[in-house]
Amino acid sequence: MNAERIMAFARAGVAVEVVDVTGSTNADLLARAPQLAAPVLLIAEHQTAGRGRAGRSWLSEPGHSLTFSLAWRFGDGLRALAGLPLAVGVALAETLGRLGQSVQLKWPNDVLKDGDKLAGILVETHVQPDGAAWTIIGIGVNLVMPDALEDRIGRGAASMPWLARMDRDELMAALLDGLADALALFARAGFVPFAARWNVLHAWAGRPVVLLDRGEVRHEGLAAGVDDTGRLLLDTAAGRITIVAGDVSLRTTD
Repeated sequence: MNAERIMAFARAGVAVEVVDVTGSTNADLLARAPQLAAPVLLIAEHQTAGRGRAGRSWLSEPGHSLTFSLAWRFGDGLRALAGLPLAVGVALAETLGRLGQSVQLKWPNDVLKDGDKLAGILVETHVQPDGAAWTIIGIGVNLVMPDALEDRIGRGAASMPWLARMDRDELMAALLDGLADALALFARAGFVPFAARWNVLHAWAGRPVVLLDRGEVRHEGLAAGVDDTGRLLLDTAAGRITIVAGDVSLRTTD
């Protein structure tokens, strides 16, 4: 991938860097956060220590996925970031939809294709002395899923072979523009403008689910979407409850 070509294709005006290999693009940008002056997109052709939510690993192979992180500053700090991973999911899903790939969203931060995981999102933050926060938005997207890699992952994983044939720089520019537009809107209005859009893309709307916390069932009910702050709405036998994002896994029971 070529940083100059990506910036030429994109309209976002964000600096782009490409490295052949690194441990984690999120870790790299977090280490640089105190010195950052403007948004930057860091792309790795290969990550050797990619990270997912709750300390999980993100496994990938060179040439078969997109692995990148976008550093973006929010002046209002952590208190203004509720629902951000879900808004990023909306931006990814809608951009992929415009490129001909129909995908759905799983709360709180997965993109699914045909029921299997296609992309994951990890948002980490660095708070500055003035209270502003640099968010490091890490994303991994499967383009091709070799059988050997799927075996290592240990569960079904989706891919996008049609988009894998697209010019990678143009594809990355389209994703960057979609993300930049969404983050600018989120900075102005929070998650509210994204809630209905997320619910339209909800993979398990109306389906029975259980919520697991460290392997233990905490709640059961029907998944009813998200509210204006990004909390999951769950219709249980005792009534509707809201779930805040955390170390929780969502599994369908039907």
